[in-house]
Parts: sequence; C-alpha cells; structure tokens
Amino acid sequence: MEVEWLTYLIHIIVPIIIVIAAAFAVVFKDLIAAAIAVAAMSLLLSLEFYILQAPDVAIAEAGVGACLTTAILIIAIRATKREEET
Repeated sequence: MEVEWLTYLIHIIVPIIIVIAAAFAVVFKDLIAAAIAVAAMSLLLSLEFYILQAPDVAIAEAGVGACLTTAILIIAIRATKREEET
C-alpha cells in the first residue's frame, strides 16, 4: 500500500520537474544553459519512461535525447558567433 502511494507521488513530481526544466530552457538567455536545461528535461523524461516500465524507450530517450541532441546543440552553438563579437 505504501509503495503505491510513493509511485503515485513520483508520477506527479517528475512531470512537474520536466515542465520546470522546459520553462528554464525557454527563459535562459544563454544558449548553452538552455541546451543543458533541454538535456535535463530529456533525462527526466527518460526517467519517467523507465518508471512507466518502458526501459527500451527510456534508453533510447537518454541516448538520443539527452546525449546526442545535446552534443549537437552545443557544437552548433559553439560554431556560431555572438552578435556583440562581430
């Protein structure tokens, strides 16, 4: 009985934190910080998939969403120059 209550609490808390991480990604002015917030959101989403007993989807989300997409975003951001520098 106590485990079910804790599971319901986790199912409520994790999506709220996902939305907060997404809001941080939108609010941040620094693009690297926004990319890290997107990575945190993706990692929390993979945690939610794992809690929902979909480990294959969780692994794919963690690998592609949190790692690969973040690396591509950071490489693309570093390849550009700021408007103030030109």
